[in-house]
Amino acid sequence: MPIRDRFDQIPGSAPGVGYTHAITASGQLAFVSGQVALDENGQLVGADDFAAQARQALRNLANVLKRLGATWGDVVRFNWYLVDTSELPILRQIRDEFILPALDGRPAPASTLIQVAGLFRPDCLIEVDAVVAIP
Repeated sequence: MPIRDRFDQIPGSAPGVGYTHAITASGQLAFVSGQVALDENGQLVGADDFAAQARQALRNLANVLKRLGATWGDVVRFNWYLVDTSELPILRQIRDEFILPALDGRPAPASTLIQVAGLFRPDCLIEVDAVVAIP
C-alpha cells in the first residue's frame, strides 16, 4: 500500500476528531473532483435533506474509488464543503459509516471542512473531493 505513515497524534496539537493531521504516501496519486448528490442521471438526491445528500455524494466518491482500483483506506485527504456547518454531526456519522470499516482501526485521512455560501447549484448542500494514493 502506498500510504506509509499516518500522524494522528502531534505533540502540542489538539487530537484530530475523525481525521489525521498528516499522511505520507508514495507512488501514484489521484485527485478526485468534488462529488455532490447527483445520481447517475444527473438528478439531485435528497432535496433539502442533508443526510441523503451526504450519502449520495459519498456513494459517488465510492464509485470513483472503485474505478481507480482504490478503497476508502487509500484516501489520504478529504476536502468537505458544507453550506451549513451545523450539519457536521450528521456528516461525521455518515462519513464514519462509509469510511471506518475500510480503515481497520487506522486513523482517518487528513481532512479540511469549509463552510461555503453556496455550491454550483443552490439545492446542493454538500460537496466532497479527495486525494487518493493509488494502490
